[in-house]
Amino acid sequence: MFTITHQQQQYKTYILTDNTANSQLEVVPERGGIITRWRIQGQEILYLDVERFTNPELSIRGGVPILFPICGNLPDNTYTNNGQQYTLKQHGFGRDLPWAVTEQNTEEKASVSVVLKSNESTRAVYPFDFQVTFTYILQGNTLEIKQHYQNLSSTPMPFSAGFHPYFQCGDKSQLEFEIPSGQYLDQKSKEMHPFNGNFDFEREEIDFAFGHLRSQSAAVTDNSRKLKLTLDYDEIYAMLVFWTLKGKDFYCLEPWTAGRNSLNTGENLTVLAPGASKTSSVKLTVNFF
Repeated sequence: MFTITHQQQQYKTYILTDNTANSQLEVVPERGGIITRWRIQGQEILYLDVERFTNPELSIRGGVPILFPICGNLPDNTYTNNGQQYTLKQHGFGRDLPWAVTEQNTEEKASVSVVLKSNESTRAVYPFDFQVTFTYILQGNTLEIKQHYQNLSSTPMPFSAGFHPYFQCGDKSQLEFEIPSGQYLDQKSKEMHPFNGNFDFEREEIDFAFGHLRSQSAAVTDNSRKLKLTLDYDEIYAMLVFWTLKGKDFYCLEPWTAGRNSLNTGENLTVLAPGASKTSSVKLTVNFF
Protein backbone atom coordinates (compact mmCIF):
# COMPACT_ATOMS: atom_id res chain seq x y z
CA MET A 1 0.00 0.00 0.00
CA PHE A 2 1.29 3.42 -0.98
CA THR A 3 0.37 6.76 0.60
CA ILE A 4 1.27 10.43 0.24
CA THR A 5 0.73 12.71 3.20
CA HIS A 6 1.58 16.37 3.78
CA GLN A 7 3.15 17.95 6.81
CA GLN A 8 3.56 21.67 7.39
CA GLN A 9 6.97 22.05 8.99
CA GLN A 10 9.11 25.09 8.16
CA TYR A 11 8.12 24.21 4.59
CA LYS A 12 5.30 22.07 3.26
CA THR A 13 6.71 18.54 3.15
CA TYR A 14 5.37 15.72 0.99
CA ILE A 15 5.84 12.30 2.60
CA LEU A 16 5.74 9.33 0.24
CA THR A 17 5.39 5.93 1.91
CA ASP A 18 5.60 2.32 0.75
CA ASN A 19 4.03 0.63 3.76
CA THR A 20 4.84 -2.89 2.59
CA ALA A 21 8.56 -2.18 2.23
CA ASN A 22 8.60 0.18 5.24
CA SER A 23 10.25 2.88 3.13
CA GLN A 24 9.58 6.60 3.17
CA LEU A 25 10.63 9.63 1.16
CA GLU A 26 10.31 13.31 2.08
CA VAL A 27 10.20 16.04 -0.59
CA VAL A 28 10.20 19.80 0.01
CA PRO A 29 9.18 21.46 -3.27
CA GLU A 30 9.49 25.09 -2.18
CA ARG A 31 13.11 24.61 -0.97
CA GLY A 32 14.62 23.81 -4.35
CA GLY A 33 12.42 20.78 -5.09
CA ILE A 34 14.70 18.78 -2.82
CA ILE A 35 14.41 15.28 -1.41
CA THR A 36 15.39 15.73 2.24
CA ARG A 37 15.00 12.23 3.71
CA TRP A 38 14.82 8.63 2.58
CA ARG A 39 14.27 5.96 5.19
CA ILE A 40 14.15 2.20 4.67
CA GLN A 41 13.23 -0.06 7.60
CA GLY A 42 14.02 2.77 9.98
CA GLN A 43 17.47 3.46 8.56
CA GLU A 44 18.30 6.92 7.21
CA ILE A 45 19.83 6.55 3.77
CA LEU A 46 20.52 10.26 3.33
CA TYR A 47 22.47 12.73 5.43
CA LEU A 48 20.91 16.11 6.26
CA ASP A 49 22.48 19.11 7.97
CA VAL A 50 19.26 20.39 9.57
CA GLU A 51 20.80 23.69 10.69
CA ARG A 52 21.75 24.64 7.12
CA PHE A 53 18.44 23.38 5.78
CA THR A 54 16.42 25.66 8.07
CA ASN A 55 18.43 28.73 7.00
CA PRO A 56 17.23 29.83 3.53
CA GLU A 57 20.36 31.96 3.13
CA LEU A 58 22.59 28.87 3.12
CA SER A 59 22.93 26.18 0.48
CA ILE A 60 21.68 22.81 1.71
CA ARG A 61 24.16 20.16 2.75
CA GLY A 62 22.12 17.02 2.69
CA GLY A 63 19.32 15.24 0.93
CA VAL A 64 19.44 15.27 -2.88
CA PRO A 65 20.03 18.83 -4.17
CA ILE A 66 19.24 19.49 -7.85
CA LEU A 67 21.94 20.81 -10.20
CA PHE A 68 20.52 22.89 -13.08
CA PRO A 69 21.32 24.49 -15.51
CA ILE A 70 24.99 23.84 -14.67
CA CYS A 71 26.98 21.38 -12.59
CA GLY A 72 29.90 22.73 -10.60
CA ASN A 73 31.13 26.29 -10.98
CA LEU A 74 32.24 28.61 -13.78
CA PRO A 75 35.43 30.69 -13.78
CA ASP A 76 34.45 33.91 -11.97
CA ASN A 77 30.87 32.54 -12.13
CA THR A 78 30.55 33.83 -15.69
CA TYR A 79 29.78 32.42 -19.13
CA THR A 80 29.17 33.85 -22.58
CA ASN A 81 26.11 33.15 -24.71
CA ASN A 82 25.49 34.74 -28.10
CA GLY A 83 28.19 37.33 -27.44
CA GLN A 84 26.77 38.39 -24.08
CA GLN A 85 28.22 37.64 -20.65
CA TYR A 86 26.10 36.25 -17.82
CA THR A 87 26.70 35.44 -14.18
CA LEU A 88 25.60 32.08 -12.81
CA LYS A 89 26.61 30.75 -9.41
CA GLN A 90 27.82 27.25 -8.59
CA HIS A 91 25.43 24.43 -9.54
CA GLY A 92 22.92 26.93 -10.98
CA PHE A 93 19.61 28.07 -9.53
CA GLY A 94 17.50 24.89 -9.59
CA ARG A 95 18.38 24.05 -5.98
CA ASP A 96 17.42 27.51 -4.69
CA LEU A 97 14.07 28.23 -6.32
CA PRO A 98 10.61 26.95 -5.31
CA TRP A 99 9.23 24.13 -7.46
CA ALA A 100 5.49 23.51 -7.93
CA VAL A 101 3.78 20.17 -7.39
CA THR A 102 1.79 19.07 -10.45
CA GLU A 103 0.95 15.40 -9.90
CA GLN A 104 0.68 12.81 -7.12
CA ASN A 105 0.14 9.09 -7.57
CA THR A 106 -0.32 6.18 -5.14
CA GLU A 107 -1.22 3.40 -7.57
CA GLU A 108 1.43 0.63 -7.55
CA LYS A 109 3.98 3.21 -6.37
CA ALA A 110 4.18 6.53 -4.57
CA SER A 111 5.20 9.39 -6.83
CA VAL A 112 5.13 13.15 -6.89
CA SER A 113 6.00 15.44 -9.80
CA VAL A 114 7.52 18.89 -9.31
CA VAL A 115 8.03 21.58 -11.94
CA LEU A 116 10.38 24.53 -12.34
CA LYS A 117 9.54 27.12 -15.01
CA SER A 118 11.65 29.97 -16.27
CA ASN A 119 10.80 33.41 -14.94
CA GLU A 120 12.18 36.93 -14.93
CA SER A 121 14.90 36.13 -12.38
CA THR A 122 16.11 33.01 -14.23
CA ARG A 123 16.14 34.79 -17.60
CA ALA A 124 18.41 37.48 -16.13
CA VAL A 125 21.16 34.91 -15.57
CA TYR A 126 20.13 32.24 -18.12
CA PRO A 127 18.36 33.76 -21.15
CA PHE A 128 16.07 30.87 -22.04
CA ASP A 129 12.46 29.84 -21.52
CA PHE A 130 12.24 26.33 -20.12
CA GLN A 131 10.19 23.89 -18.12
CA VAL A 132 11.82 21.17 -16.05
CA THR A 133 9.71 18.39 -14.54
CA PHE A 134 11.05 15.83 -12.06
CA THR A 135 9.02 12.84 -10.91
CA TYR A 136 10.18 11.22 -7.68
CA ILE A 137 9.09 7.57 -7.53
CA LEU A 138 9.30 5.43 -4.40
CA GLN A 139 8.76 1.70 -4.77
CA GLY A 140 10.21 -0.88 -2.38
CA ASN A 141 13.90 -0.16 -1.74
CA THR A 142 14.20 1.91 -4.92
CA LEU A 143 14.01 5.63 -5.55
CA GLU A 144 13.79 6.75 -9.17
CA ILE A 145 14.03 10.34 -10.40
CA LYS A 146 12.57 10.79 -13.86
CA GLN A 147 13.46 14.09 -15.53
CA HIS A 148 11.92 15.98 -18.43
CA TYR A 149 13.76 19.05 -19.75
CA GLN A 150 11.89 21.28 -22.25
CA ASN A 151 13.20 24.20 -24.28
CA LEU A 152 10.37 26.70 -24.75
CA SER A 153 12.67 29.27 -26.35
CA SER A 154 13.04 30.23 -29.99
CA THR A 155 16.82 29.63 -29.76
CA PRO A 156 18.85 26.48 -28.90
CA MET A 157 19.16 25.97 -25.13
CA PRO A 158 22.43 24.63 -23.68
CA PHE A 159 22.50 23.10 -20.20
CA SER A 160 23.98 20.49 -17.92
CA ALA A 161 22.15 18.85 -15.06
CA GLY A 162 22.72 16.46 -12.21
CA PHE A 163 22.21 15.58 -8.58
CA HIS A 164 24.31 16.04 -5.44
CA PRO A 165 23.03 13.27 -3.11
CA TYR A 166 24.45 13.13 0.40
CA PHE A 167 24.58 9.53 1.64
CA GLN A 168 24.73 8.78 5.35
CA CYS A 169 27.63 6.48 6.18
CA GLY A 170 29.28 4.77 9.09
CA ASP A 171 33.03 4.16 9.29
CA LYS A 172 34.41 5.43 5.97
CA SER A 173 37.22 2.88 6.06
CA GLN A 174 34.49 0.23 5.78
CA LEU A 175 33.22 1.58 2.46
CA GLU A 176 33.85 -0.33 -0.78
CA PHE A 177 33.45 1.40 -4.15
CA GLU A 178 32.50 0.16 -7.59
CA ILE A 179 32.98 3.16 -9.86
CA PRO A 180 33.12 2.32 -13.57
CA SER A 181 36.14 4.46 -14.39
CA GLY A 182 39.88 3.94 -14.23
CA GLN A 183 40.83 7.56 -13.61
CA TYR A 184 39.69 10.77 -12.00
CA LEU A 185 40.38 14.48 -12.14
CA ASP A 186 41.34 16.02 -8.79
CA GLN A 187 39.27 19.21 -8.85
CA LYS A 188 41.73 20.97 -6.54
CA SER A 189 45.03 20.20 -8.31
CA LYS A 190 43.44 19.78 -11.78
CA GLU A 191 45.58 16.64 -12.19
CA MET A 192 44.46 13.26 -13.52
CA HIS A 193 45.15 10.15 -11.44
CA PRO A 194 44.50 6.44 -11.89
CA PHE A 195 41.75 5.02 -9.66
CA ASN A 196 42.33 1.76 -7.82
CA GLY A 197 39.01 1.65 -5.97
CA ASN A 198 40.20 3.40 -2.80
CA PHE A 199 40.06 6.90 -1.34
CA ASP A 200 42.33 8.53 1.25
CA PHE A 201 39.82 9.63 3.87
CA GLU A 202 42.55 11.38 5.87
CA ARG A 203 42.42 14.20 3.31
CA GLU A 204 40.52 17.27 4.49
CA GLU A 205 38.43 17.23 1.32
CA ILE A 206 38.03 14.81 -1.57
CA ASP A 207 36.62 16.29 -4.77
CA PHE A 208 37.21 13.91 -7.68
CA ALA A 209 35.50 13.81 -11.08
CA PHE A 210 35.30 10.47 -12.90
CA GLY A 211 34.80 10.56 -16.66
CA HIS A 212 34.98 7.99 -19.47
CA LEU A 213 32.44 5.85 -17.62
CA ARG A 214 32.44 2.20 -18.71
CA SER A 215 28.86 1.49 -17.63
CA GLN A 216 25.63 3.13 -16.47
CA SER A 217 25.91 1.81 -12.91
CA ALA A 218 28.00 2.42 -9.80
CA ALA A 219 27.76 1.01 -6.28
CA VAL A 220 28.97 1.64 -2.74
CA THR A 221 28.97 -1.06 -0.06
CA ASP A 222 28.86 0.23 3.53
CA ASN A 223 30.05 -2.73 5.59
CA SER A 224 29.57 -0.93 8.89
CA ARG A 225 25.87 -0.33 8.11
CA LYS A 226 25.41 -3.63 6.25
CA LEU A 227 23.96 -2.08 3.12
CA LYS A 228 24.81 -1.71 -0.54
CA LEU A 229 23.73 1.31 -2.51
CA THR A 230 23.48 1.05 -6.30
CA LEU A 231 23.26 4.10 -8.55
CA ASP A 232 21.96 3.59 -12.10
CA TYR A 233 21.87 6.46 -14.60
CA ASP A 234 21.14 7.11 -18.27
CA GLU A 235 23.82 7.58 -20.92
CA ILE A 236 23.33 11.36 -20.81
CA TYR A 237 25.28 11.28 -17.53
CA ALA A 238 28.87 11.66 -18.68
CA MET A 239 30.54 11.72 -15.29
CA LEU A 240 30.36 10.90 -11.59
CA VAL A 241 31.74 13.23 -8.92
CA PHE A 242 32.81 11.93 -5.53
CA TRP A 243 32.92 14.51 -2.73
CA THR A 244 33.35 14.28 1.02
CA LEU A 245 34.84 16.17 3.95
CA LYS A 246 37.03 14.73 6.69
CA GLY A 247 35.16 14.10 9.94
CA LYS A 248 31.70 14.25 8.35
CA ASP A 249 29.53 11.12 8.24
CA PHE A 250 28.48 11.50 4.62
CA TYR A 251 29.80 10.97 1.14
CA CYS A 252 28.40 12.30 -2.15
CA LEU A 253 28.33 10.30 -5.37
CA GLU A 254 26.95 12.71 -7.95
CA PRO A 255 25.79 11.94 -11.50
CA TRP A 256 26.51 14.93 -13.79
CA THR A 257 25.62 15.23 -17.47
CA ALA A 258 28.67 17.47 -18.03
CA GLY A 259 31.64 18.80 -16.11
CA ARG A 260 32.48 22.20 -14.72
CA ASN A 261 32.54 25.10 -17.17
CA SER A 262 30.76 23.13 -19.91
CA LEU A 263 28.62 26.21 -20.73
CA ASN A 264 31.85 27.83 -21.92
CA THR A 265 33.73 24.82 -23.32
CA GLY A 266 30.76 22.95 -24.80
CA GLU A 267 32.17 19.62 -23.61
CA ASN A 268 29.36 17.06 -23.02
CA LEU A 269 26.89 19.95 -23.02
CA THR A 270 23.28 19.12 -23.85
CA VAL A 271 21.78 21.52 -26.38
CA LEU A 272 18.03 21.40 -26.98
CA ALA A 273 16.64 22.78 -30.23
CA PRO A 274 13.74 25.24 -29.95
CA GLY A 275 10.66 23.36 -28.79
CA ALA A 276 12.64 20.16 -28.14
CA SER A 277 12.74 18.13 -24.94
CA LYS A 278 14.94 15.53 -23.27
CA THR A 279 14.04 12.82 -20.78
CA SER A 280 16.40 10.95 -18.48
CA SER A 281 16.41 8.88 -15.33
CA VAL A 282 18.49 8.23 -12.22
CA LYS A 283 17.72 5.29 -9.97
CA LEU A 284 18.96 4.50 -6.44
CA THR A 285 18.52 1.06 -4.89
CA VAL A 286 19.45 -0.08 -1.38
CA ASN A 287 20.02 -3.70 -0.42
CA PHE A 288 20.71 -4.82 3.15
CA PHE A 289 22.90 -7.80 3.99
